[in-house]
Amino acid sequence: MSKPFSLKRSKTDWKRVDALRDEDIDLSDNPEVTPEMFAKAIVRRGLVAATPKEQVTLRLDVDVLKWFKSKGKGYQTQINALLRAYMEASRNK
Repeated sequence: MSKPFSLKRSKTDWKRVDALRDEDIDLSDNPEVTPEMFAKAIVRRGLVAATPKEQVTLRLDVDVLKWFKSKGKGYQTQINALLRAYMEASRNK
């Protein structure tokens, strides 16, 4: 598979990046995990794996979609959660 053609040139100085040694990298905002930190880690067992999603085309009323979008990022997840709650409530009847 060939790489997609791009007119934009990378602004990264790759020669400088390649010359960096591990000890030259600033990890102050992302410190390494120490054995003590690892020992305090919480093991979460029994977590349900995310169910796979399927892309669909769905027609919604303009005002409904506008309202969900006004709630910000994640509006599609909110729509999915409401549909799931309705589905589960209908099953339990």
